[in-house]
Amino acid sequence: MVKVPTWNSIGGSAAFTRRAMNMWPPFAFAGIRVTELDDNFRHARVELASSLLTRNYVGTQFGGSLSSMSDPFWMFLVMRSLGSDYIVWDQAAEIRFIRPGRGRLHVTFDVTDELLDELREAAEGGEKVLRWLESDILDESGEVVAQVRRQLYVRLKKRVTEAVPVPA
Repeated sequence: MVKVPTWNSIGGSAAFTRRAMNMWPPFAFAGIRVTELDDNFRHARVELASSLLTRNYVGTQFGGSLSSMSDPFWMFLVMRSLGSDYIVWDQAAEIRFIRPGRGRLHVTFDVTDELLDELREAAEGGEKVLRWLESDILDESGEVVAQVRRQLYVRLKKRVTEAVPVPA
């Protein structure tokens, strides 16, 4: 059986990751591009182009694409920032459409030291932490088109603290 690598197992630099994500079919075919990903994986900017393939029945940006452009980023950035001692998952998502999206849209994600400290402190006892994070999707004039909320599940990985004897 061939094991397909995951994004997390590939690792790599921010520049490599950004280019790879832009070639990823769910983003490439939906007109979604990662335009910024800083070297410490704490900031990302994602854009959605407007084209015949990205517009809905009434000519505005397809709502599923708005949701997709925000899908992996809070999880991905927090996972990279916390490190391998933590499990991080998307637990839930909500999107609220404010006005029709026309033209090129964008959303930014910024993982702060305060957020990471809060998550580490809340997870230090080994219990799961559920935290809602919000992002605004903006049009070219800076108007809010949609508000996206993603709930992250964060937990400190369990450690084996005592050696287990190996049978002879």
